[in-house]
Parts: sequence; structure tokens; C-alpha cells
Amino acid sequence: MRTVYVNGEYLPEDQAKVSVFDRGFLFADAVYEVTSVLDGKLIAFPGHAARLQRSLTELDMASPVSDAELLEIHRELIVRNDLTEGLIYLQVTRGAADRDFLYPAPDTVPTLVLFTQAKPALEHSPMVQTGMKIVTIPDRRWGRRDIKTTQLLYPSMGKMEARARGADDAWMVEDGAVTEGTSNNAYIVKDGVIVTRHLGEEILHGITRKAVLAFAREAQMKVEERPFTVEEALSADEAFITSASSFVTPVVSIDGADIGTGKPGKVVARLREIYLGEMRKAGI
Repeated sequence: MRTVYVNGEYLPEDQAKVSVFDRGFLFADAVYEVTSVLDGKLIAFPGHAARLQRSLTELDMASPVSDAELLEIHRELIVRNDLTEGLIYLQVTRGAADRDFLYPAPDTVPTLVLFTQAKPALEHSPMVQTGMKIVTIPDRRWGRRDIKTTQLLYPSMGKMEARARGADDAWMVEDGAVTEGTSNNAYIVKDGVIVTRHLGEEILHGITRKAVLAFAREAQMKVEERPFTVEEALSADEAFITSASSFVTPVVSIDGADIGTGKPGKVVARLREIYLGEMRKAGI
């Protein structure tokens, strides 16, 4: 029985409740973050806290707690749930009010929920050795993908389509170029150059993405932030994804075609090694 956090209280998960009038439930009027935990420490927490504040600001939504209070809640959940390796999910909604498309009064109290998920194989996922199989799908999401909202129905549909097609995940394509994965940022490697889509409203500004690209540049790897096509991806030497829960994970096939040798490559392996090493040192 996990202990979860709901609006100032730590509760057994079967006692945790939010209102049926909560706007997160009625309108997906909510934002979220997921922070990894390794060795009982939070990975990249400051980045997640900063992105949360950005999402709230973009939606004119009040922050229910300070960054310091948020950190304390995360740490308390780690202790109460004896979490060594896994994830902490956080969600903020605009709060509970009678159903209306218009936002409720500014003094409406936001809803804040956090819970843990133990993932013993988070670091040593089998995908690191085998690589992921990806399929491509049209990107049919709303335009503000840079805001980390809970509007995740289409990504969920994409993951289900990928499974039905015998793959592990899907990359979304818009105007001929890959935007991102259903829950991750997408990359290719060609002639030693790492290519990933530039930041904008079309993709989520990944916290892991930011760190990985910084580490890559520090290691004297060349990085290009620009759109790339599916055709480019199919002719790449390597491909990979990044996210808070998968870190850096190789992609070995797209739409049934092998990428490079069809096996995880050296550039991706090196990036994962650097990322995990640096983030472990910075864990809090």
C-alpha cells in the first residue's frame, strides 16, 4: 500500500480522493511532471521544477507550493515508500469548480497530487541491450506541445498502435518531419552528428534532452538541432530516444527497417553512460 500526497496530506493510496468537479478530470486542465529516482535520490529535480513552473505560467495557473516545499514532498514520499529506484509522478490541476469552459475564479485552490512508482529495472531496462522498435504515425496533437499537460489520449493511442504493429513505441510525424515520440524526444546519429528537432511549440522541452545535449557538446560531439525526416532516420547510423524514465535508449528499427547495423550503437551507449554518471553525481 503506497503513501500518496493529495493537497497537503499523506494518505494510503486507497484513501486518496479528488473532487468529481476537478478540472483535471473534466477538461484535462492540468499539468504534470515525472521525476526519476536512482539510489533513493531525485534525478534532475531542478529542471523538472522549472519546467513545471513554465507550464503553469503558460496556462495562467497558480502554483500550489514553492519549489522548496515541492522538493520536501518528493523527499518525504521517497522515505515513506522506501523508494530506491523508480518514479515520482506530480500533477497540478486548476482545482475543483462547477463545470464551465471558462476558468473558475482566480482564488480557486489548485489540486496537487503526487505518487510513487517503484521500477526496479529503471536503469537496467532490457531495451538498453536490445534496442527499441519504432513505428511512425501522423502527429495529430494540439499545437502547444511545449506545455506538459495531461492531454495524453493521442500519445496513448500511439503506443497502442505501436504495440498492435509489433513495435515498442511510435514517433510522430508532421509535415514530413519527425516531431517526437509518444512520451520522449527523438534523435538520429549520422556520421557522428547527433540530430534532434529544435525547441519550439511543436515538441516538449525535455529535461533529459537538455542535459544529454549539453553533455554531448562537452564531450566534443557535434549536435544539430533541426527537423529530420523519416527518410533521414532510415538512413541513419544510430537512433535513440530520451526521457526522464528511459534516460537514453537506443532505437534499432523504424517501420520494420533496421537502423544502421540493427543493433544498439556506440554513440548512444556512450551518451547513456555519460548521462547516468553525471546525473547520479547531481542527484538530490
